[in-house]
Amino acid sequence: MSVAFLAAVHSHGVPTRALALPATGAQDYASLLRTVRPQLPSQPFVLLGESFAGPLAMQLAAEAPPALRGLVLCNTFARRPLPVPSAGAALLAPAWPLPAWPLPPLPLLSGLLLGRWRSRQTLRDLRLALAQVPASTLRQRAAATLRVDARDVLPRITVPALCLQARQDRLLWPPSVGELQALLPDARHVALAGPHLLLQARADAAATVVAHWLKGLPG
Repeated sequence: MSVAFLAAVHSHGVPTRALALPATGAQDYASLLRTVRPQLPSQPFVLLGESFAGPLAMQLAAEAPPALRGLVLCNTFARRPLPVPSAGAALLAPAWPLPAWPLPPLPLLSGLLLGRWRSRQTLRDLRLALAQVPASTLRQRAAATLRVDARDVLPRITVPALCLQARQDRLLWPPSVGELQALLPDARHVALAGPHLLLQARADAAATVVAHWLKGLPG
């Protein structure tokens, strides 16, 4: 989660807290659910899931935590976000001792994730984020996205939902975006100019949309 986005939302008078994902260990969604579930607040809260964390947020919201009041999804998907068979997960994170594919170089990643919104600050933030998580963990998470299918939990989500989508997202497969819109017809869908890392590159604009939506929630 972008520090700049959290600060921007906080500037609207909305307290924020990032839930921690483990940097090591199992990175499949079932394992991460067990890690994140105990971190949910006991006071009323809205859950935000961005990109990889989207299916995790969907599954948590479907469990109907008592204090949950809303769900925000940003540039995410209910099932694999790329036109790659689920069997491709074994290539991204092969079982030891087989070698894994190296991560793409930073210039390629920044072009994919930030596009024309690349700046000294966003590149610095991306470099720092990548340095904090082992490459093996990132590969495991990429593999998990090819295996996940959260479509069946979406009808069980009863809280209001907001879906943010970047118009210049170069990462997500357009059919996966359209599928999520079709599966959440009652959600508010908002498109903003920006790249896949929307909350990092357009923190203020995204925070304004989220804060305005929050203020309209019942109670």
